[in-house]
Amino acid sequence: MLKHNYLVIGHPNSETLAKNIAKKLKTKYLKTTLKVFPDGESKLTFSGNIKNEKIIVVSSTGPPVDSNIVQTLSLISKSREMSSQVIAVVPYMGYAKQDKEFLKGEIITISVIAKLFKAVGATQLIVVDFHSPNALSFFKFPTKNISAVSLFAEYFRNHKLKNPLVVSPDMYWKSNAEIFAKYLKATVIALNKQRDRTSGKLVINSSFPKFSKGNDLILFDDMVSSGESILKAIKFLKKENFRKIYVVCTHPVFVGYSEKEIKEAGVTTIIGTNSIDGKFSKLDLSGIISKSIQDWE
Repeated sequence: MLKHNYLVIGHPNSETLAKNIAKKLKTKYLKTTLKVFPDGESKLTFSGNIKNEKIIVVSSTGPPVDSNIVQTLSLISKSREMSSQVIAVVPYMGYAKQDKEFLKGEIITISVIAKLFKAVGATQLIVVDFHSPNALSFFKFPTKNISAVSLFAEYFRNHKLKNPLVVSPDMYWKSNAEIFAKYLKATVIALNKQRDRTSGKLVINSSFPKFSKGNDLILFDDMVSSGESILKAIKFLKKENFRKIYVVCTHPVFVGYSEKEIKEAGVTTIIGTNSIDGKFSKLDLSGIISKSIQDWE
């Protein structure tokens, strides 16, 4: 039983997820409407009775990232006018990769975003598989970074995989790939991906263990945006003649022609969550997010 009266407010880009969270928490949902003007400015509107309630704002900041961040901040700001407690649920947080000054003069943009979230009145923050957990330290209020790994494990338990190999396209995601592989009792490796900070060129420098032909490959990552890392990994691994190739990611961003190129590379299935709503949002995050909110009580 919840101790507080909650109200869930959903950005239009996260409406399904927000409604599911409200349903699981057995609380009210408030719909928002979005109008975009010819010059690109936007206006969000919601109406309803809000009294003595803790507000949960559910809003993902996928492409167009800048617009969605401004709109998310606006929702939080308006919510804070009506409540002293606002939980910002941002499953996919834009700019999470910009967490260090890799080259002199670069701005650590996630630190700017963190200041804005605090300034508009967010009192708590929930993110999912945040690209840089260390960057959460920029948010000077309570935060939670929850993992979707268990959801993927549950999904694949219902599939008849043939001796699957779980591959993390880089060393960063290795620990999560190991947890996922443990659920499936599968072999796991992480590729040594290196990117030139000036040119952006990506190369893989890895040795590959002997693996029997005709088995299944699961490429497991936190997000797929341009698809470059996944395509490099497939090219590196394809000589092994895997039976099926799955691309699994928490955040199915997929910009430009990434979907087309990944499918043409021989991928059987792409599976993502509804951190970003779209055709690959096959797993619902509302359960683990709702539990995280309840645990915070």
